[in-house]
Amino acid sequence: MTGGPEPISAAGREELERELAGLRVEREAVAATLRDGGGDEVGDRADEADELQRGDDLDRLDTRITEIEGRLEEASVAGAPSTDAVGVGSSVTVRFEDGTESTLHIGELANALDATLVTADSPLGRALLGHRAGDTVTYDTPEGRTTAVVLSLG
Repeated sequence: MTGGPEPISAAGREELERELAGLRVEREAVAATLRDGGGDEVGDRADEADELQRGDDLDRLDTRITEIEGRLEEASVAGAPSTDAVGVGSSVTVRFEDGTESTLHIGELANALDATLVTADSPLGRALLGHRAGDTVTYDTPEGRTTAVVLSLG
């Protein structure tokens, strides 16, 4: 990635917004189970451990919520994906070494339901980032090193 604000695809934005909504609901449920802290309740160590665990869960949820909000804000600043060079959010058509061609989408989040999605941190995704139409990229696969030619960005 470029180190600056990175664009995000519409599908990637939807996925992050869906995750954010779920995290906010989960956070509200966890927060509701925490004690006020002002009571003189006497509990055993198990109660204290449960309370600490819920506090840790709340911290984890808050951290992820902040990360997603920051990423969505960054994507808003970045604007639309570039059509000059492959980046996060790009749609790119490539020809693989075996002659097959495929249009792929470069994203941040893996999605098992989208066979055309390539994450930016996968071997192919990393190889494609920053390249333009006509460039040949080399990347590692379980079968060994291979190449692909960037045909177009769209």
